[in-house]
Amino acid sequence: MSDCIFCKIAAGEIPSNTVYENENLRVILDISPANPGHCLVLPKSHAGNIFEIEENLLKEAFAAAKKTASALKLSGLADGVNILQNNGEIAGQTVNHFHIHVIPRKEGDKVTLKHEGVKLSSEEMDHVGEAVKKALN
Repeated sequence: MSDCIFCKIAAGEIPSNTVYENENLRVILDISPANPGHCLVLPKSHAGNIFEIEENLLKEAFAAAKKTASALKLSGLADGVNILQNNGEIAGQTVNHFHIHVIPRKEGDKVTLKHEGVKLSSEEMDHVGEAVKKALN
């Protein structure tokens, strides 16, 4: 996609701090990191979100996220990681190009990814469960 910033970065048209690259993906350091070592896994072909990406590329992207997470831990930059993937503006997606955040975590860091749980009755849980099961079949 010609106006997509992540397509341009993934293609090497815009400079980035690339930490890993293969034929289908580029992994870069985020320019506005949550913590040092925060990486983005960027497919080289454009898909706006998880609903549009090809399944094989999705699997490869998550495998690269795992590899990146392991490298962050091995390098000493992380004791744990958050793997985050947002879809749609309401979910926090700010660039309309599928990407995965690999955020290194250390004790006492300032990263917050918490939410308040929603209380559902057993009937509501059953209703939600049935809706998801129906949509999966």
